[in-house]
Amino acid sequence: MRVGVLTGGGDCPGLNAVIRAIVRKGVQEYGYDFTGFRDGWRGPLEGATVRLDIPAVRGILPRGGTILGSSRTNPLHEEDGIDRIKEHIAELEVDAIITIGGEDTLGVATVLSDEHGVPCVGVPKTIDNDLSATDYTFGFDTAVNIATEAIDRLHTTAESHMRVLVVEVMGRHAGWIALHSGLAGGANVILIPEQPFDVEQVCTWVTSRFRASYAPIVVVAEGATPREGDMILKDQSLDSFGHVRLSGVGEWLAKEIEKRTGKEARTTVLGHVQRGGTPSAFDRWLATRFGLHAIDCVRDRDFGKMVSLRGTDIVRVPIADATSRLKTVDPKLYEEVGVFFG
Repeated sequence: MRVGVLTGGGDCPGLNAVIRAIVRKGVQEYGYDFTGFRDGWRGPLEGATVRLDIPAVRGILPRGGTILGSSRTNPLHEEDGIDRIKEHIAELEVDAIITIGGEDTLGVATVLSDEHGVPCVGVPKTIDNDLSATDYTFGFDTAVNIATEAIDRLHTTAESHMRVLVVEVMGRHAGWIALHSGLAGGANVILIPEQPFDVEQVCTWVTSRFRASYAPIVVVAEGATPREGDMILKDQSLDSFGHVRLSGVGEWLAKEIEKRTGKEARTTVLGHVQRGGTPSAFDRWLATRFGLHAIDCVRDRDFGKMVSLRGTDIVRVPIADATSRLKTVDPKLYEEVGVFFG
């Protein structure tokens, strides 16, 4: 059997650990051959491949990014995209594709598998941790650790200058990174997309913090929106999956705080640093287990399924279950951490 492997969407710590586990077990235990598709769905769409064998995956466990490259190519929006993919995998004699990606990448895999008979197995990947049907996605733990370290460092400079520091983290529709890193880093305000925020309330919390002779840290997810207003956008351009480019809410909020409270405010946008570099030990562990179980799924010809973490077990669920809705922060969980605001 020849198995294709691709990584789509934003890069994520742990992608190489998944690839390594798939190839190591697939070659050593099942005698499979592997074809690596370049740059997400662009690979099978254009027939762009890279050699993928045991020598190719040596030493990649601790490396960030992905040796296969990635993109946000959407073959469903390409002319004859599905037919071109089927034609190329037939030419390459690929019997199944393991798709490692988030909501958009796995959404394409669902359509290919359920509607067009392309054998696909999914592996959930997103630093946002917003995919349903799995307790955690790899990459999330690394992103939280990086954000928490940044918040820890910003406390000292905030207190040295007695200014407000607004930290903008990733999180388009779900505030998991903001919530986890904000709580772990001792932030005084945490703002998430699931809960539109009141700017005046934020300013009240900020002022309260200064009264206690401490400088406040505000952590805000990039997709958070003011109660009376729209999502803050960098520009109006869309990617191939129809997503706007976010970032800007942190800068906007800092200006509002400064204007309304008279306190100096600065913004730190962590951006792509959250998903770059060496994956954490937990993400290496989880990504490796996902890879091992994904190739077992191929062996069993259990296509249209995604590997998922439930408690400490890896189980299989329909790929569609992961993409049908986003996993967002429960209002009760957000309310639970509110005691630390202000």
